[in-house]
Amino acid sequence: MSVLEFTALVWTGSLVAGLLGSLTGLGGGVVLVPLLTLLFKVDIRYAIGASLVSVIATSSGAAAAYVKEGFSNIRIGMFLEIATTLGAIVGAFLATKVSASSIAVIFGVTLLYSAFLSRRPRTKQEREVPPDPLATRLRMNGSFPDAGGMRSYNVQSVPTGFSLMFGAGALSGLLGIGSGAVKVLAMDQAMKIPFKVSTTTSNFMIGVTAAASAGIYLNRGYIDPGLAMPVMLGVLIGSLLGARILVEAETKWLRLLFSLVIALLGAEMVYKALTGRI
Repeated sequence: MSVLEFTALVWTGSLVAGLLGSLTGLGGGVVLVPLLTLLFKVDIRYAIGASLVSVIATSSGAAAAYVKEGFSNIRIGMFLEIATTLGAIVGAFLATKVSASSIAVIFGVTLLYSAFLSRRPRTKQEREVPPDPLATRLRMNGSFPDAGGMRSYNVQSVPTGFSLMFGAGALSGLLGIGSGAVKVLAMDQAMKIPFKVSTTTSNFMIGVTAAASAGIYLNRGYIDPGLAMPVMLGVLIGSLLGARILVEAETKWLRLLFSLVIALLGAEMVYKALTGRI
């Protein structure tokens, strides 16, 4: 395979990864790391480095469009990012103390169960919940454009969501994985935030986390410009396409896509843990 063919194939795969990452709020790394390591035989450290660059590109491309369209809730994102960052520090510390394989099995099973839960659309009664006093005090309630015009929503269970975000950060630090799946689930299932707002706010948040990690990989020489450039360009274009599609897409199809992706993630996590690869 020539360099040009390799670059074109990587770019195409990255475009698909960016599209999925933008629509689901998981970031392009979910698809990119397995794609680069299994299909293109790229060293996993360089694959993760390129993936981190792609996550920043997804967040920058999609999040800017989502903020402009009025989907992302920046106040929620910045508040929950505190819990994720603290959790990542704790997770990095626990990495030397706790068996990662046992944590991975629990995490994988949780994702599989969450995939089942996330497919269930929220009823009208569940959507029209009264304001939560703490969420109101923190000014987290908001609105977003829907088919029938602007639709307002009330955020629920802020302490539960904050705790789950702490857990997401801890898993990220402990297992070296992206925590976009847990972020979306925490906002959608626990905090009762509309699914489109959950995925778009997750897109905004993952860029902040990835930027910190990317600096470490860059310092260690694991970001190859020849690999990172087509990956970044492909993911950026894919994420912008995803931002256009999400505005018009029906929530039930987005939920189905999200549940399929995290089910595959959960199965992969359990398999790797049971075969000793984590």
